[in-house]
Amino acid sequence: MSASLTLWLGGAMLVFLTASATLRHYVDTSKLWVLLIALCLYTLGNLMMVRLMRESGMAVAISVSAVLQLVLASAVGMAVFGERPTALQGAGLALGVVAVALIIWPARWQG
Repeated sequence: MSASLTLWLGGAMLVFLTASATLRHYVDTSKLWVLLIALCLYTLGNLMMVRLMRESGMAVAISVSAVLQLVLASAVGMAVFGERPTALQGAGLALGVVAVALIIWPARWQG
C-alpha cells in the first residue's frame, strides 16, 4: 500500500470513528440531529472507501477497513465510554490485528 493510500485510509478511519462515536452519543441523547450527523459521516467514509477499493481492490480495502474499524472503535469505546471487552473479545481483536498484518504483508517477504 502506498504512503498516499495509507494516509487516505487513515482519513477514512478517522471519519468512520467519528461517525461511530457520534452514533454512540445519539444512543445516549436520542437527538435526531446527532443521528443525521452520524449518517452523513458514514456516507463520507464510504465515499472515501471508493478510492481505496479502486487502488487496492475490494477484498483488501474492505477487509483492512473492517478490522481497523473494529479495533479502533473498541479503543474509543474503552477510552471514551468506559466499555471493557471480555478476554474472549480481546482475543478476537488480537486475531483481527494478525489478520490485517497477513493481508497487507508485502509480497516480497513471502516464501
